[in-house]
Amino acid sequence: RRHGVEVRAVDVLQSAWDCALEQPQEQYSAPNGWALQTQPAIRLGLRMVSGLQKEVAERICAARENGPFTSTQDLALRCGLDAGDLKALASADALISLSGHRRQQVWQASALRAQPPLLRQAYAAEEDLDLPEAAEGEEVVWDYAALGLSLRSHPLALLRPRLARLGYRNAQELRAWRSGQSAQACGLVTVRQRPQTAKGVLFISLEDESGSVQVIVWPDVYAAFRRTILVARLLAVQGQWQFENGVRNLIARRVQDLTPLLGRLGKDVGSRDFH
Repeated sequence: RRHGVEVRAVDVLQSAWDCALEQPQEQYSAPNGWALQTQPAIRLGLRMVSGLQKEVAERICAARENGPFTSTQDLALRCGLDAGDLKALASADALISLSGHRRQQVWQASALRAQPPLLRQAYAAEEDLDLPEAAEGEEVVWDYAALGLSLRSHPLALLRPRLARLGYRNAQELRAWRSGQSAQACGLVTVRQRPQTAKGVLFISLEDESGSVQVIVWPDVYAAFRRTILVARLLAVQGQWQFENGVRNLIARRVQDLTPLLGRLGKDVGSRDFH
């Protein structure tokens, strides 16, 4: 998305098992009205949905070829979905085209029950319950739990007011920092790397809502904060900003584990570690 690529959500009316490229929407330039073609968009696949089996996704795709689904109940009947399948799809917000926002999806998925053989193809006439939408933070937590990512707000965007009060800057703000200045950054740990050729130096990538901050941890700092560095999912770093030959790094002096600020999200975000 930072490179201008549109990423579209998982949707039972659109998604295949694998993620796929889709045609972009035509954009028109005024005043001549010519259509401007942009690069393809990425549609997230049903494989992203935690707990959904490939065989179930294939049944959904096959049934969809005979016509779009008209409701969650229609989807369940035509594809032979059980309560677990529907819950997985609803948790991932993949039923939004059929049931509305996620709370409505979960409610409708939970309300559907297996019918006796005589009524298996019958539609139950049940009045919909009008539920309020979830707050943005709750939606993001659901996304990470069900998909491992979110197309909504970045978790750090939700925490930014609190982090700003503590003096932590995001990646975009730090780009304006002068080399040698003291700096503080906080982000999700996405990569920890300690190459054998680096003589004990550890490199950490911190991701926030505006980009990434590359952190260098010298061996003495690593020894002093080893456990925090290895277990933190939301890591705060205090140190010195370095800008040389177009490369920006934060040289760590002290670190702090702020993972508790993520709440339930803390267990669903992870990093790629190479040692």
